Amino acid sequence: MSEVSTMTADVDFTHEVEKHRHELRVHCYRLLGSFDEAEDLVQETFLKAWRGRDTFEGHSSFRAWLYRIATNACLDAIARRPAPGPAADAVEVPWIQPYPDALLDQAAGPDAEVVARETIELAFLVAVQHLPAKQRAVLVLRDVLGWPASETAALLEDTVPAVNSALQRARVTLRKHLPERRAEWSAEASALEKAALRRFVEATENCDMAELAAVLREDAVWSMPPQPELYIGRDTLIGQWAPFMVGPEAFGEWRAVPTWANRQPAVAGYAKRAGSGVFEPVALDVLRVEDGVVAEVTTFPSSVFPWFGLPATL
Repeated sequence: MSEVSTMTADVDFTHEVEKHRHELRVHCYRLLGSFDEAEDLVQETFLKAWRGRDTFEGHSSFRAWLYRIATNACLDAIARRPAPGPAADAVEVPWIQPYPDALLDQAAGPDAEVVARETIELAFLVAVQHLPAKQRAVLVLRDVLGWPASETAALLEDTVPAVNSALQRARVTLRKHLPERRAEWSAEASALEKAALRRFVEATENCDMAELAAVLREDAVWSMPPQPELYIGRDTLIGQWAPFMVGPEAFGEWRAVPTWANRQPAVAGYAKRAGSGVFEPVALDVLRVEDGVVAEVTTFPSSVFPWFGLPATL
């Protein structure tokens, strides 16, 4: 092959690989729960694909070939993680990070299942982290991406009966860890989410603890990955938040910027402390809304703000 034709082939290969970047990042994210790690493993996938490009024989689609490389890279990454502790819930849940909706939109393309709400929301991602690695891969390939059992078995170098058995076990475990009530994606649900988001934003900016309490469900839950603590109950949450918003130890003035993560409403909080001329980032709250009120708040550090294109200061 001439130098020119080699260069053309290389450009075509790179172009073909790049077309799948966004959906592969979502795939790795589902398996790992980590936005940072997902990006690293997509790069690793592309490098392995480049090095092994001469081995692609066309027995499957180019997309399926990339998914095989990405899935195996994720399984290897999971295997390298420290073993969980003896506690039943000491699994990889602390790895969970948010995923900006703007990037999910880039991944969607013609394949809606790639970013379907029920398979990308935080509750689903947390539940998936309770699965052993191979069950996790089987569940995502079969129930999320809709791959046939035969193709899933081929990718994982396993048998169809073994894949079907792993899928059944994964479904049972998943049901145990998903919230009992999960909001259905509809125009009505979306409108209720937006209304709850507006109330949460206004209450935050006004430091109105009564209104914050009113927008929370009585049994609302709050968590802050990777911290293991879980706070349950409206009164408990308000008691935890109040010192940062009112009283002598309060951060100061607040501004709240609405955004969306994992197909859920989110609020980026900024505070202007005494003596400061700007509002500085504090945290990102991702909300799970049910029946118009906030059932769960998951808080992430301000280090995730750049992923969402949020300003460094206001």
